[in-house]
Amino acid sequence: MQVTETGSEGLKREFTIVVEASEIESKVDARIAELAKTANMQGFRPGKVPQSLLRQRYGDSVMGEVLEEAVNNGTTQALSDNDLRPAMQPKVDVKEFDKGKDLEYTVEVEILPTIEPTDFSKIKLERMKAEPAKTEVQDAIQRLADAQKTFEADAKRKSENGDAVVIDFVGSVDGVEFEGGKGDDYNLELGSNSFIPGFEEQLVGKKTGDHVKVEVEFPAEYGSAELAGKAAVFEVDVKEVKVASAAEINDALAERVGLENLEALTTAITEQMSGDYDGMARQRLKRELLDILADSHDFDVPQGMVDQEFDGIWQQVEQQRAQEGDDAEGEDAGKTDDELKEEYREIAVRRVRLGLLLSDIGTTNNIEVQQDEVNRAMAEQARQFPGQEQMLVEYYQKNPDALNSLRAPIYEDKVVDFILELASVSEKKVSVDDLMAEPEAEEKPKKKAAAKKKAAPKKKVAAKADDADEKPAAKKKTAPKKKAAAKKEAE
Repeated sequence: MQVTETGSEGLKREFTIVVEASEIESKVDARIAELAKTANMQGFRPGKVPQSLLRQRYGDSVMGEVLEEAVNNGTTQALSDNDLRPAMQPKVDVKEFDKGKDLEYTVEVEILPTIEPTDFSKIKLERMKAEPAKTEVQDAIQRLADAQKTFEADAKRKSENGDAVVIDFVGSVDGVEFEGGKGDDYNLELGSNSFIPGFEEQLVGKKTGDHVKVEVEFPAEYGSAELAGKAAVFEVDVKEVKVASAAEINDALAERVGLENLEALTTAITEQMSGDYDGMARQRLKRELLDILADSHDFDVPQGMVDQEFDGIWQQVEQQRAQEGDDAEGEDAGKTDDELKEEYREIAVRRVRLGLLLSDIGTTNNIEVQQDEVNRAMAEQARQFPGQEQMLVEYYQKNPDALNSLRAPIYEDKVVDFILELASVSEKKVSVDDLMAEPEAEEKPKKKAAAKKKAAPKKKVAAKADDADEKPAAKKKTAPKKKAAAKKEAE
């Protein structure tokens, strides 16, 4: 086997590999001889089938196996002998082969770059620290009490916002009842906005026994195309009006939610809110760190990986367009597809560069994701889909790519934690408003001196450079009555 490097440009390498005909024929002979030991053919005892007959019958398939093995071995040898790490599957092109002649083929491959991480001890960061105010905690407790409220029927009462009405209703469009437009003994809280806009308002001021003709119009973006934008009439019978009574804020309220007393409830809510703010602070800190890492490393990245990442981003862009219409806002307004593609490609480059950097840091420092960590992430995902837990677990177990979608963010967070341990991180006490404010650095990727960086669009799919390596997990479906807003994971 002869391996010759025929091309070297940036991260691209090209090899021409020649496998002599004698070597191929020798391997075919060996394979046929091995097959003859166990071959079972009518008219011959097992293991006594003539090799000439086996070659006649199985020669082509054996040759195919030998050639495939030769190509794989040659490709592996070319990479190994030159100490190369492929970024993606090498591209193989057979240039020449005929029986009795040499096999000649080329291998094109992009390799992983050599990365020299910066000195992490020189990185300086501030971790925000926000504590919930007493009023915030009290408001949260009040919301809990409101959620625990009870309703009592009042036959003489005219309904008000906040009351509940028990209704029978039948809806129609152009005089024809439509599917899903009928209900009996439906308990509707007025002011909850759980029905079509305008429906609940027309039931305010009604009492038990009233019949109401409710006229509304389905939103243009309503989930059912047959009903979207259509005027509808609902014949509604008010069977009961119920007055809401909020639960008192006391020990009994705490006991309802499984806590000992009001003090324990207050402590639990305070700790939960503090944990939420700490999580937000960590995300801010992580984004700042990723910005610093992106700005302090400028190595070449494999074009194939960039293309693959960009294709995924652009597919999401087109999906959102299909769902929401092509009505770009903010920084995207008035831009052509070519201009947007250029911006998203810059983001793809950033994602790939950061991904390679974090992977290299993790590999160098023996950072690994344990199976129990993956299992916890899987269980967390399963809890978001009640009743489908087992189905979701089986899906992850049977799909390596899906399982990797759980493993990857865990690995990334562990590498980030490793870097933060080495970096200089101080704590800064801030207000909740300051913590939640979007800094400029989170809206636009920082610019490098070597090349002008364009800002990522504010309202497009998960392509923000700040979240370049944070891929969201499975999301819950939104209600069909509202048009999907800009993707939060991109913000």
